[in-house]
Amino acid sequence: MALLPDNLLAAIPPGLMERAMELVSIPAAHLLRGPDGFRVVACNMTFREAGFACADGVSPPPPSLAAHVALFMASRELRQEFDWASGDTVHARFYRVTAARTGADVADRCTLSLVDYTAQERTERSLRREMTTDSLTGLPNREGFGDLVDAVDDRRDRHAVLVVDLARFGRINACLGSLAGDELLISVARRIKGALRARDTLARIGGDEFGILMEIDEDRVEAEHVARRIERALLTPFRLSDYQIRVDCSVGVAFGGDQVDDGEELIRHAQFAVKRAKETGRTEVYQAKAFTVARQEFAMETRLRRAVENGQLRHEYQPICDLGTGRVVAFEALARWRDEDGRDVPPSEFIPVAEESGLIVPLGRWAIEEATRTLAEWDRDANGDCGVQVAVNLSPIQLARDHVVGVVERALEASCLPGRRLKLELTESALVADPDRTAGTMRALKDLGATIAMDDFGTGYSNLAYLQRLPIDILKIDRSFVTGMLADRDKVAIVRAVLGLAQALGMRTVAEGVETPELAQTLAALGCAMGQGFLYSRPVPAEMAYRLIASPTA
Repeated sequence: MALLPDNLLAAIPPGLMERAMELVSIPAAHLLRGPDGFRVVACNMTFREAGFACADGVSPPPPSLAAHVALFMASRELRQEFDWASGDTVHARFYRVTAARTGADVADRCTLSLVDYTAQERTERSLRREMTTDSLTGLPNREGFGDLVDAVDDRRDRHAVLVVDLARFGRINACLGSLAGDELLISVARRIKGALRARDTLARIGGDEFGILMEIDEDRVEAEHVARRIERALLTPFRLSDYQIRVDCSVGVAFGGDQVDDGEELIRHAQFAVKRAKETGRTEVYQAKAFTVARQEFAMETRLRRAVENGQLRHEYQPICDLGTGRVVAFEALARWRDEDGRDVPPSEFIPVAEESGLIVPLGRWAIEEATRTLAEWDRDANGDCGVQVAVNLSPIQLARDHVVGVVERALEASCLPGRRLKLELTESALVADPDRTAGTMRALKDLGATIAMDDFGTGYSNLAYLQRLPIDILKIDRSFVTGMLADRDKVAIVRAVLGLAQALGMRTVAEGVETPELAQTLAALGCAMGQGFLYSRPVPAEMAYRLIASPTA
C-alpha cells in the first residue's frame, strides 16, 4: 500500500511518472507547484476512479486538498499524514492522506497517497449516533447533549443550559406502568419542543429530566421567558389511558461564560439550579454562591461523619422545671459538636446536613444511647433514682429509616432504666411525613413505657384528629408564642387555647422560652405545668446538670 521511496520517485523521468503511479494500488498522485498553485503532473487510474477527474499536468487537486498540501509544503516535514473529506455532507468520502516530498531538496514537488476509510467512518458515526441518542424520544441523550454543549466552547458566553425536571413521573410510571410512562415522556418532549425557538436544542438527559441548549443575546431574560413557556405548555393535563394527569416541572438555568471550564460543568450548574427550584417552587438561575455553600455543606458532611464514627459529639442538658415549685423534673439532651478546627458548630448548621445526608440515623442512635447512659450514671451517683427524666429529640427521617423501637429498647436494657425515665420528642412534621407508620412506632414506644412529647406545637401542620388518636403525653408550646407573651394579647390567646386543648385531651404542657419569673408565674396561672428556658438554666454539660439535681440552689 505504500508509495515508492522518495529518492526513487525523484529519480524517475517525467515520462515514466504516470507508469510509476500505476504501481501503487491505492489512489496516488504527483503534484507540482506552478504559478497558479499546485497541479497534478501524474496520477494512477485508482486516483481517477475515486472521482478525481484530472488531466495530467493541467488539473489542480480539489481546493480543500490543495490547502492541506500547501500547509505541508510550508512546513519543514518530509512526510505528513492528515485526514481529508471530499464531497458534500450527504455523500462525503473520508480519506487518510499521506503527503511526502519527492526529495529533501525539492520544495515544490510532492506525492500523495489516499486511503479510503469512508465505510469505517460511517459505521463509527452511526454507532456514535446510537450511543448519543435517546431511543425513546429520538432526542440527544445525556452524552449527546454534553457533546452539543462542548461544541459551543468558543461561544459559550452566548449560550444557556436549561434543565427541566418532571414532578411525579416516578409515581405515574409505577402506578400506570412503563408504557404509560413512555407515552408521557414522548408527549412531554413534544410540548417542550413546541415551547422552544427554532434554534434551541432539546435533549433527554435523564429518566424524567430534559436539557435545553439555547443561544442567547445580551439579554439573559430570554432564558427565563423560555422556562415560563415550558411551564405553561405543561399546564394542560396529559391523557394517559382513562386518566387525565397534570405534570408539574422544575426548571433550572445556567449561563455560560469565562468561569465555566467545560460543557459538563455548565450542565451540572443547571442541575444544581433545578434542585433549588424544587425547593422554592420557581425557576432558579445558578448562583456561584449557592454552589459554594453546597460544597461547604459537603465538607461539613465529611467532618460530621468522622465525628459520629469517632465519638466526638457530646450532649448538653437543659432543665425542664415545674412552674409552680421550680424543681427540675427532666432534662432535654441537646447534641453539640466541636469540629476538627476547634470551632463549636451550631446545631442549626449541622443538624440539617445530618438529615439531608442520612447521618441523622447514626447520630440519633448515639443521642438515645448517650442520654440513657448519662441518666444511669446520675442514678448511680444519687444511690438510686435521681428523680428526673431525660428527653431526646427524634428526627422524622430517623423515624422513617431506622427501627427506633429496637434502638430505644436496647438502650434502656444497656443502662438498666425503666422506659418511664425516657421522654421522646417528635415534631409535627413527623406526623405529616407518614402518619400511620409514625402512629405505630409511637404506640410501640409507649408499650416500652416511654413518654411521648409533641415538640414545637403550633408551628407545623397540626391535625386535631391525629392529636386525639395518637398516644401523646405532653405538648410543648413553641417559644415563638411564649417570648413576649406578656405584651401581646394575641400570644396570650394562642397559649390559652393550646393549654385548653391539652387539658381536654388529657395532656400535660411544657412552655419553651421561659426567661423571667413574671412569665413563669403567668404561665402557671394559665394552667401550664412545666417550663424550659434561660430563667432556669442554659444547656450545660452533664456534670453541671447533675449538680442542678443534687444541689437545686447551686
